[in-house]
Amino acid sequence: MRPHVDQRQARVLALVRARGSARVVDLAGELGISPVTLRRDVEAMAARGEIRRMHGVISRLESVPADAAPGATGPDPATGRGAGALVIGMVVPTTEYYYADVVRGAREVVEARGARLTVGLTRYLAGEDRTQADRLLSTGADGLLLTPNWEAGAPGPGEGAWTAELPVPTVLVERWAPPGHPAASLDRVASDHADGAAQAVRHLAELGHKRIALASRETPTSGRLRTGFAAAVASLGLEPAPAWPAAGAASLAEAEAFARTLDYLCAAVADGGVTAALIHSDTDAIMLIPRLQARGVRVPEDLAVITYDDEVAELADVPLSAVAPAKHEVGARAAGMLLDRLHDRGAGRDGPRQHLDLLPRLTVRP
Repeated sequence: MRPHVDQRQARVLALVRARGSARVVDLAGELGISPVTLRRDVEAMAARGEIRRMHGVISRLESVPADAAPGATGPDPATGRGAGALVIGMVVPTTEYYYADVVRGAREVVEARGARLTVGLTRYLAGEDRTQADRLLSTGADGLLLTPNWEAGAPGPGEGAWTAELPVPTVLVERWAPPGHPAASLDRVASDHADGAAQAVRHLAELGHKRIALASRETPTSGRLRTGFAAAVASLGLEPAPAWPAAGAASLAEAEAFARTLDYLCAAVADGGVTAALIHSDTDAIMLIPRLQARGVRVPEDLAVITYDDEVAELADVPLSAVAPAKHEVGARAAGMLLDRLHDRGAGRDGPRQHLDLLPRLTVRP
């Protein structure tokens, strides 16, 4: 039988008082409990003023001089690094394509501030985001940058509450939660994809286009794109494009989804009066354009195209105008926000949570 929580915390307190300080990960192994469980105990004990918690190390209150820098408990004999050196865990779907710049931005800020970044990859597998978060916590992460596998970019019904229960400060990256959801209480940094879509619509309208289509497969970004696109169409008084075809009960395979997008755009131009389109993403646009032309739709004469993401838009046969989310800056701002939160907690402060949306940038290419 597991010891009662009060008995467990009393044992932790006795060990810390006897030794002066201890690493959370080491102490969890010695006590035979998970680091996640011990971190929850530590949070409660620190809140009661029984111990001091500093970046993966806990100590008795009198063990740190009043004039010492936060986290200055000396080098860790097991790792050789300073006990105050923060470890930031980052859970992302991949380190390729879109998230390569996000991770790069986070790493630069983390390392510039003397901390270390460790990454867990989920490959969009169900449940893997929580598995990777727990793994990073078990290896000593002091805080988490977290991109959960939420298909719509936000948690669905009954999904994602665990993110608000993590025992360390956590910042959502390129994800959001609606008001009232537990995850809405977390710090977060995200691209304002709705604004990015609206920028594209506004630019195309200024060029004289009256009916503009949005072509986007289902991704965590697509919902926000549709919201911004529809709002811009309405506010500018444009004529709505033909409705995007329903996907059906089951999600389409990649080849089927691509064929459906091609069919939609061809019909929208031929029968729906569409003269311009925002296509998400660059790679889809580059693949679609020659197929559109093979079916008699000239680009840009019949269909002006702006892409979303701007990863490879300038590498198309004719460089494409594109909307670029501030991916690098998202990672950098999220890392800075988390490090500031950890610093404030170490100093006994805990300011208001922040929700930061960064506006994408439209690059117009001839």
